[in-house]
Amino acid sequence: MKRPTLLGALAARTDTARLGTLVTGVTYRRPAVLAKILSTLDVISGGRALLGIGAAWFDVEHHALGVPFPPVSERFEHLRDALEITSRMFTEPTSSYAGAHHTITDAHNAPAPIHGRIPVMIGGGGERKTFRLAAEYADELNAICNFVELPGKLEALQGHLDALERPRTDITVSTLGFLAIAETESEAQKILEPRLAPLGLDPAEVFADRATAEAMLGRIIWGGPDEVIDQVRRLMAVGLDALIVNMPFTHDADSVALAGETLTKALAG
Repeated sequence: MKRPTLLGALAARTDTARLGTLVTGVTYRRPAVLAKILSTLDVISGGRALLGIGAAWFDVEHHALGVPFPPVSERFEHLRDALEITSRMFTEPTSSYAGAHHTITDAHNAPAPIHGRIPVMIGGGGERKTFRLAAEYADELNAICNFVELPGKLEALQGHLDALERPRTDITVSTLGFLAIAETESEAQKILEPRLAPLGLDPAEVFADRATAEAMLGRIIWGGPDEVIDQVRRLMAVGLDALIVNMPFTHDADSVALAGETLTKALAG
């Protein structure tokens, strides 16, 4: 599926959900075209669009689709150009910009976003480049890392914010976790066990105790409702403002409902 098409469909079927990607690679679309796509989505959804963007990483897909995949340093140049162009096109009726790789000249963007601009989420884990761009341009940062790395990531972001004299409260920081939830911790463990062997992990070693499991499973939130609530609250206590999860292990309706109920309780304070 192509995400802009799917988001347009979701816009017609939802009323309050924010609509964005986590995140789109800057290499897939020209920045001005991306700005027009997001502005259209924002208008038809009543102002719910979010620009989620990053420097791209999935080289296999690029090669398969025939999309150029430049070296990482060049991709970050593309990302800066994209952030400059989209920010202008979101807020100005006519805009121009000459960047390292992308240029716009008297580019029109009408109708404008509903709220005058579209919020930007930058996703990635690079402390030097990604976090600097987030500190400079983003409303939100989705920090991609193992959970044990989060304190260091937050410290790195703070350094960039301090250099720009931007308050930490200006940016919402989240991370992405993979959720495996069941009615009991043992049932959730059974969901994960078959997926460990291909990674070279011994389930008996991983699940020797809860602390060991959390350390070895990196970005996985798992257990029954009580265990998930406890793990989520400990993650938030590190200094996160938000938590985003996906459910690659089970995504039947009952599991999704249980996840929603449990996460609502965990984040209720």
